[in-house]
Amino acid sequence: MSPDAFDRACLALPGATLSIQWGDDHVFKVGGKMFAVRGSGVTLGGGVSFKASDVAFEVLTESGQAAPAPYLARAKWVHFADLDALDAEEVADWVTTAHGLIAAKLTRKARAELGLS
Repeated sequence: MSPDAFDRACLALPGATLSIQWGDDHVFKVGGKMFAVRGSGVTLGGGVSFKASDVAFEVLTESGQAAPAPYLARAKWVHFADLDALDAEEVADWVTTAHGLIAAKLTRKARAELGLS
């Protein structure tokens, strides 16, 4: 998956926004809360990190497909070092799930303002 395709997949989600933080990292948020990060070569080595369900976190990290994300592992975030090696459809599904997990924690009012059910 290309970096641009990752960005498009994240921004296609309802209420998703992009902010550039920590130098040149692309931080994707819903309701002001992060659900995915695409790193620059400096901080994340060009990889991606996102929130995962408890089951997905265990499966992806135990299989060695992903690593626990630095600083966010206890919140069940995973990190993939090489975005180019990942299947675009699979990544799009993962970020959709990440978006949903974070959006579900927003207040009812915030979800309504963003057009989320």
